[in-house]
Amino acid sequence: MSNVNIPRLDLNVYVNGDEKQRKQFSDEIGRAFNETGFVTITNHGLNKQLIDKLYEDVKALFALPDATKIKYEKPELAGQRGYTSKGKETAKGFTAPDLKEFWQIGQTVTDNDPVKDNYPDNLMVDELQSFNATTLDVYKKLEWAGQHLLRAIAVYLNLPENYFDDKVHNGNSILRTLHYFPIENPDLLSPDAVRAGAHEDINLITLLIGASADGLELLTRENEWFPVKAYGEDLVVNVGDMLQRLTNNKLKSTTHRVVNPPRELMKFSRFSVPFFLHPKSDMDLTCFPSCIDANHPKQYTDITAGEYLDERLREIGLKK
Repeated sequence: MSNVNIPRLDLNVYVNGDEKQRKQFSDEIGRAFNETGFVTITNHGLNKQLIDKLYEDVKALFALPDATKIKYEKPELAGQRGYTSKGKETAKGFTAPDLKEFWQIGQTVTDNDPVKDNYPDNLMVDELQSFNATTLDVYKKLEWAGQHLLRAIAVYLNLPENYFDDKVHNGNSILRTLHYFPIENPDLLSPDAVRAGAHEDINLITLLIGASADGLELLTRENEWFPVKAYGEDLVVNVGDMLQRLTNNKLKSTTHRVVNPPRELMKFSRFSVPFFLHPKSDMDLTCFPSCIDANHPKQYTDITAGEYLDERLREIGLKK
């Protein structure tokens, strides 16, 4: 098995540390994102009580009758708000849809930023007011943590520390609550049907709040699957394709998947809550000149974040 560098880093060290500690944090996250694309983060601003409440509300949401959930499914929103039912999302390159259903919460703009007009409103769950309040709280806390992680990444890339701040403020980020539903009869499954097919994330970085069961794996540079496990309430953070594009592959958007559990555990649900940190749609994703040289020629065409997101949503079947 490969020696995989997934360091456990303390975000408080970067936010409140001295110059030397902050530099070390920045170097470590940069090195890990260069080698494997993954880190785990502690002291990120979400306490155990909030995480427990989140998972309690998420389980209650997906326990609602299908007839109730389906009224929150709005195909015209391409899965970007509200409910997306089973069988709708397929990993790029796969034919069988992922074995999951999910609910997405987007940006809540509160400061009169005109970007508000670009975003559809979030759908409120009438039957579960607690879910609405908890997910908004979690969204804002993860947005804060993500902004500070991007500052550390900017320093690693020799950019101004606040380079990403105005680009992700009121950005098009998504909090996704996921239910990998039970499979009562695995024999009837398509051979390539898995909880989440091998894929890379679209956004800048993803912050994952644990999961109720194992299953997350990343593909190493030696082409081996490696299980990613978080400790306690740690966040698992990985690079998305937008950051990989910006850095001309210096930071690695690692392929990952959620595998099916052993047969005897297929009848149990798995829940997970990733936060996909996106910039505003008008952010330019042109490769940074500092990441291009004779040994690393430019790999990507110029595109905006909004254009790229639109392209990818079509590829995974959420947008027609």
